[in-house]
Amino acid sequence: MTSPLIHWPEITLSTVLDLVAIFLVALILNRFLRAMSNVMIKRAASQSKAAQIREQQTRTLAGVLYSTGSKVVWVVALLTVMEKIGINPVPALTVAGLASVAIGFGAQNLVRDLISGFYIVFEDQYSMGDTIQVGEMAGRVEYLTLRRTVLRDARGALVTIANGEIRTVSNLSRDWSQAFVDIAIAPELSLEKTMQALEAAAAEMRGDPSWSQALVDGPRILGVQSYDRAASTVRLQVRTAPTRQDEVSRELRRRIQMEFQKQGLPLSSAQRIELAGASPFPQEAHNPAAKN
Repeated sequence: MTSPLIHWPEITLSTVLDLVAIFLVALILNRFLRAMSNVMIKRAASQSKAAQIREQQTRTLAGVLYSTGSKVVWVVALLTVMEKIGINPVPALTVAGLASVAIGFGAQNLVRDLISGFYIVFEDQYSMGDTIQVGEMAGRVEYLTLRRTVLRDARGALVTIANGEIRTVSNLSRDWSQAFVDIAIAPELSLEKTMQALEAAAAEMRGDPSWSQALVDGPRILGVQSYDRAASTVRLQVRTAPTRQDEVSRELRRRIQMEFQKQGLPLSSAQRIELAGASPFPQEAHNPAAKN
């Protein structure tokens, strides 16, 4: 007489209650995980595209975490049920453990990318639409997942960066941006008149409704940045809405030039000229006496 491979226990009321209890515990844990994942979702505070994108990202992240946690809960519940009905779960756990180790060695970079992507989204380091700089690469975030970040750089090229490769990131789209504008002044010009002209141009820009919305602070005159026999350099500082510092700087320079022209104040005529392919050694001037 052969012995069965699986020894089924007698179905008693106690066994049935244990199975029901396991099912109820797994169901309660899934409900708890669902509630926790809903807490992670950051609802859009406005109808702006950035806010909607941020909500969708956190919703996706919460869905991934809930799905993973739910699978773990049901696997543990299944193993517990197997033990209750007389099936030894150790062989299945051993095979699953070996398979996990093998997959883990082959997917180390993938796991690293996913963990880094989780922290990027969860900590709100940046989101789609932001302009960021990663090392020497800068651009607008076109696409963001838990595995990769896709940037559109200044050339218009799409650059894909694995999230695990990102160690330091600069977000250029948060709160405000800043620019410094240096104006070279002719040395013979009165510094007091120069400051008055610069302040007039800055005040005009601050009072312009079409540009005031782009300004966070300034433009303000910081003072003389440097001076020599060729020119004196005066520096202005301006803080703008995110990523608008370049256009504001160009407009400020235009207004300064117009103000100087209106008041008849000359700018510095000093220029720096770089000759491509020039010899690093000065050549002797043409002198017939040098041939002797």
